[in-house]
Amino acid sequence: MPVKLIMTWNIIPEREQEYFEFVVREFIPGVQRLGFDLTDAWATVFGERPQILVGAVLPSSSEAHALLISPDWLSLNNRLLDFVNDYSQKLAPAEGGFQF
Repeated sequence: MPVKLIMTWNIIPEREQEYFEFVVREFIPGVQRLGFDLTDAWATVFGERPQILVGAVLPSSSEAHALLISPDWLSLNNRLLDFVNDYSQKLAPAEGGFQF
């Protein structure tokens, strides 16, 4: 059964330019190279929710768990944490459409 990795975060205000460069040049290509199928990218423009929500689907829970402890994912994720705060991630059954 496919699962969706749902990640949320807020961009550190003084790191916005560096964040966008990292996401475009390293994070997105890296996530895709690892085998994640990026399905969602949302930005909150009003309200008290995380600023960014990203969803990525993997074929199975076991594959997702293996990837989330891999050195490549941990390195990529740690780099993201240089530019964001309030980071959160969770796995959920992939149901299609928007999931929070």
